[in-house]
Amino acid sequence: MKVLVPVKRVIDYNVKIRVKPDQTGVETQNVKMAMNPFCEIAVEEAIRMREAGVASEVVIFSAGTTQSQETIRTGLAMGGDRGILVESDTPLEPLAVAKLLKAVVEREGPEIVLLGKQAIDGDNNQTGQMLAALLGWSQGTFASKVEKADGSLKVTREVDGGLETLDLKLPAVVSVDLRLNEPRYASLPNIMKAKKKPIETLTPADLGVDVAPRVQVLKVVEPPAREAGVKVASVAELVDKLKNEAKVI
Repeated sequence: MKVLVPVKRVIDYNVKIRVKPDQTGVETQNVKMAMNPFCEIAVEEAIRMREAGVASEVVIFSAGTTQSQETIRTGLAMGGDRGILVESDTPLEPLAVAKLLKAVVEREGPEIVLLGKQAIDGDNNQTGQMLAALLGWSQGTFASKVEKADGSLKVTREVDGGLETLDLKLPAVVSVDLRLNEPRYASLPNIMKAKKKPIETLTPADLGVDVAPRVQVLKVVEPPAREAGVKVASVAELVDKLKNEAKVI
């Protein structure tokens, strides 16, 4: 069984985000980039499935600029078998990525697409759901546990009331949450081996997909500075402020 794992190159979560002076976006020049944390969890789960004999091949996919090859190499160093890069200098929206993934799925024929529930840059949380709709596949979102059963996939997900377990028919799209696993660190020998693993490079035109943006960003601004807190002398004063100033009770 083949597993396809889409990954995204984002600003490292430890980096303080800075808005560009012209407010067209956030600064990415000379900024440390890394694999999206949720994508790391998806890669780790796919590798564990292969180690358990459930999966036979783990294919790492990414779409974006040429530098996205670095992100694919990270996934290959963790244990992925080969990579696919759809190279595009155009900013890719979730629907465009979902359409690219649909075309790649039709070429590769995986039984499972395992991806992070969202990327920490846009926080859209849309690609997995859109892909499942385009393919007409089963889907499980926010997975905290994934188990392969006979001809199906059991996905446990966290909901407001507790845990919900879904029995998905294969093929399926599964988006993963933080508590699914803890990603491994790539060892130096595996990092060196990853340099020799193949990465196929395609373009949106090769896949017949239009990736023109459908949303126009007017401007990007930093959130307003948080006001300083105040100390209150009594519970009565606290209740008064919550009622009359904050108006939350």
